[in-house]
Amino acid sequence: MVVTSATKNSDDYDRASELKAFDESKAGVKGLVDAGVSIVPRMFIQEPDNMTTCNNAQLITPVIDLHGMDGDPVPRMEIVEMVREASETWGFFSVVNHGIPESVLDEMMDGTRRFNEQDNEVKKKYYSRNLSRNVIYNSNFNLYESKSANWRDTFYCVMSPHPLNPQELPATCRDILMEYKEQIMRLGYKLLELMSEALGLDTNHLKDMGCGEGLLILCHYYPACPQPELTMGSRRHSDNDFLTILLQDQIGGLQVLYQNQWVDVPPVPGALVINVGDVLQLVTNRRFKSVEHRVVANRRGPRISVASFFSTPRLPSSKSYGPIKELSSE
Repeated sequence: MVVTSATKNSDDYDRASELKAFDESKAGVKGLVDAGVSIVPRMFIQEPDNMTTCNNAQLITPVIDLHGMDGDPVPRMEIVEMVREASETWGFFSVVNHGIPESVLDEMMDGTRRFNEQDNEVKKKYYSRNLSRNVIYNSNFNLYESKSANWRDTFYCVMSPHPLNPQELPATCRDILMEYKEQIMRLGYKLLELMSEALGLDTNHLKDMGCGEGLLILCHYYPACPQPELTMGSRRHSDNDFLTILLQDQIGGLQVLYQNQWVDVPPVPGALVINVGDVLQLVTNRRFKSVEHRVVANRRGPRISVASFFSTPRLPSSKSYGPIKELSSE
């Protein structure tokens, strides 16, 4: 693999060639690390962010205990109120006692690791930039369009609304992806019910709109970075979906933009991180916030996370979305 370590002001830097060499290697960022790179290649170097990182240990994203959400109405009302407040103020919150066994979460993380750490010749057959495929492995979906690349590799699969043939999935994580899909769909529906009630709507309103129909699962692998101050695991962005459910390991690095500062979302054992997407912000008439977030690079690694996006189906549809009538002012 040919990459350049040219300084930022170098006049002989050929970005197009560097991108091409990186992409054609089909080895991703992990390939760079395995090759012993000690200087971050220029294609990954990002401009400094002008937002400060919060140092207030008391300022943390909400953690909501879902125990009791399916039982007595009193605990459910309390949970609904916490979901409402978190969705309106932070756009991010973590959930515990969500019903997905810890063994399933652990195996999903292990499956992601197994896929990324298997022989590269096996991984290569999944490498593609054709986003119409149901199963894709690559590094940086917008590699050629973005100003700088993220220090991250991703395995991506479209799990719903159209059933995916399990044989399309890699053997290293096939069984757990099918199991995780069922578990995460079930939790997603429950969260949409809680959010519907938090908006003062019928319990099934968001589900009946189709907010839980499409599911994309992205398995991210962030190798250790030799110069984390120069790049990002994932640059600042918001999610173009209804709802995202994130499983992350204990390394950390996820930050959410809150009151013009970056706030850490610390890993909580057994918890899942929930965030409001752009489309949910739209249909709730901005009652719920879709906020920018990012992942900082780290000398420790690999960091592993699994993001489940409840999104609009990729296939052409006549369905369009706008603010829910009951939430729109006259």
